[in-house]
Amino acid sequence: MKLVVFDVDGTLIDSQHHIHAAMSSAFSCAGLEPLPKDSVLQVVGLSLPEAVAVLAPDATPEVQTRILLGYRQAFLAARMLDAAPLYPGARECLDRLAQQDDLLLAVATGKARRGLDAMIEEHRLQGRFVSLQTADHHPSKPHPAMLQAALDEAGVTAGDAVMIGDTSFDIEMAQAAGVTGFGVNWGYHSADQLRAAGAALVAPDFPALTTAIEEWAVT
Repeated sequence: MKLVVFDVDGTLIDSQHHIHAAMSSAFSCAGLEPLPKDSVLQVVGLSLPEAVAVLAPDATPEVQTRILLGYRQAFLAARMLDAAPLYPGARECLDRLAQQDDLLLAVATGKARRGLDAMIEEHRLQGRFVSLQTADHHPSKPHPAMLQAALDEAGVTAGDAVMIGDTSFDIEMAQAAGVTGFGVNWGYHSADQLRAAGAALVAPDFPALTTAIEEWAVT
C-alpha cells in the first residue's frame, strides 16, 4: 500500500477569500490595519497561532490572542454563509485515487479538526481518508508530526508516501518526514517557492497531478 496525503486550504479547496476576509476582520477588531491579501496568503498552512505571530510580530500576546479569536469567529461566520469551493478537478482526483486498491488517502492540514470535519461534510467527502491530521494535537507545519501520525495510522513507511500541498510549509514538512513532496500550482505559494523547498514536481492542474500520483505509485 502507498499513502497520498493532501493539504486542504489552497490544495483541495479555494478558501483564500474566506481567509483574507476573516483575517482583515480580526485585525480591525484588534485595532490594527488589515494586511494585503498576498501577505495573508503567505502564512496559509501554518497553524493559526503561528500564522498570527508571523503577521503581527510586534503585537503583544494579548493582541495576538484577540486576533486569533476574532479570526476564528469571522471565519466560521463566512463559512456558514458560503462554503469554500473545491478546486476544479479535485473531486475527480480524489474519486479516481480512492478507487485504486493499492492507494490510501489522508489529510494533513493546519485547520482545526472542527473545520476539517465541516469541509468534508460540506463537500460530501466522507469515507475518502484513512487518516485526518489537524493542528489541534500537533505542532505547526513544517514540523513532521502530522505526517508521521498519518504514516503510523495508515501503516505505511515514509518511502511509500507522498505529500500534496500548495505551500513551502507542506513541502518542508514532507522533507522533514522523509516523504516525497508534490507541489500544486494553483494555491498560495509560487512554483519557485515550492521547488526551492524541495518539491519533486509542481503540478499545473488536477489531471496532471492525478497522473503524477499514479506514475509515482507504480515506481
